Amino acid sequence: MAHPLSLAFLTTFEVSPVDAVKIAAETGYQMVGLRILPAAASGEPDYSLLTNDRELAEVQAVLRDTGVTVGDVEIIRLKPENDWDLFARFCARCEALLARHILVAGDDPDHARLTDSFARFCEIAARHRLTADLEFMPWTAVPDLTAALQIVQAAGAGNGGVLVDALHYDRSTTTLEQIAALPADRVNYVQFCDGTVPYDPSDEGLIRIARGERLFPGQGGIDLIGLARVIPEGVTISVEVPHRPLATKIDARARAEMAIAATRGILRAAGRTA
Repeated sequence: MAHPLSLAFLTTFEVSPVDAVKIAAETGYQMVGLRILPAAASGEPDYSLLTNDRELAEVQAVLRDTGVTVGDVEIIRLKPENDWDLFARFCARCEALLARHILVAGDDPDHARLTDSFARFCEIAARHRLTADLEFMPWTAVPDLTAALQIVQAAGAGNGGVLVDALHYDRSTTTLEQIAALPADRVNYVQFCDGTVPYDPSDEGLIRIARGERLFPGQGGIDLIGLARVIPEGVTISVEVPHRPLATKIDARARAEMAIAATRGILRAAGRTA
């Protein structure tokens, strides 16, 4: 079963949502990822797609025209205190885009409270026919797959999933054996990229690479072929390769094309197809 490929928001971070859809269509992706809530606590602007109905209509039109669909939408950060009304509006917008998945990050060190918050968000997402996919990241309150799976299973929501990002798998204590053992119904999509090895293990170093210095699959030291072999057959692969220095030299369309070609090469080497 072939893996659908999705052009992640961060790969072509500098373009508009309409242009991202067009680039995805022109370069062979079946899906696109969009961001409508900021990922960072400060310094990142709000995204007009959350509130601008004209922009929403433009994105809906280009999705219809191209046949590209929205894979995931970013980002819900679960903190000790959350704006649940905002989260509900976010999910309604995602449904209007016919999105499938919501990227969720855990920023609450109280795991019991975080589990309750994740369960509550899953309920909201389910009303809009969306999955809620908890991404483990080494510098967050959900640092590895074990922590993410414990929260997702304890929440008990049918639409709750664990999001495996190749970079975070490599930088955390997570193993390929653990990924292979994940229940298939808890893996809605995965993220592919590569990264330098060795690397700066500080939180600052990890965040810098994750947000702006990832490598195309096959260019670094992550065992992506091994990862490709253990993920469920046919699961969507979001190709997430933000590289801000490269973006000053190579335009978004060319980078998207390079990213999908590199990902297809990894999948061929792993005996998978896209």
